[in-house]
Amino acid sequence: MKFYKIIASVGGIGYVSKGGGTIAAVAFCVIWLLLPASYSHSICQVVVTFFLIAVGVWSSNVVDTDWGKDSSKVVIDEVAGMAITLLFVPQQIDFVAAGVIAFRFFDIVKPLGIKHLEKWPKGWGVMADDILAGLYALVTMQLLLQLKSFF
Repeated sequence: MKFYKIIASVGGIGYVSKGGGTIAAVAFCVIWLLLPASYSHSICQVVVTFFLIAVGVWSSNVVDTDWGKDSSKVVIDEVAGMAITLLFVPQQIDFVAAGVIAFRFFDIVKPLGIKHLEKWPKGWGVMADDILAGLYALVTMQLLLQLKSFF
């Protein structure tokens, strides 16, 4: 298998017939939870997130020729969206579960202009909707954290 296909499919997860995006998002969460606790509040988290976006755009561009526009095999976009969602969120299972629910809601329902971004060309079209879904889920998570600290 070619390297760009491994990246785009997140090690082959994208080849799962149903739920590949959710599996990729949850796989990222498991890895994220296993990292040192300081990771969730470090610049390293931001660097990794931008790296995931960059390799996601690149690999999605390349596989577009082989797999077609926004193939379901491409799940690096869900990983990048989850990385955005979990920016500066405590590494606790309850917050991660809420993050998965928030991100998948925005990614699947595609409200508030998310659907429109799928029309962008190639890799940017694949990634942009998940980036925006991740940003909406990030705002949701930060509001949840503020509410929790308020009560």
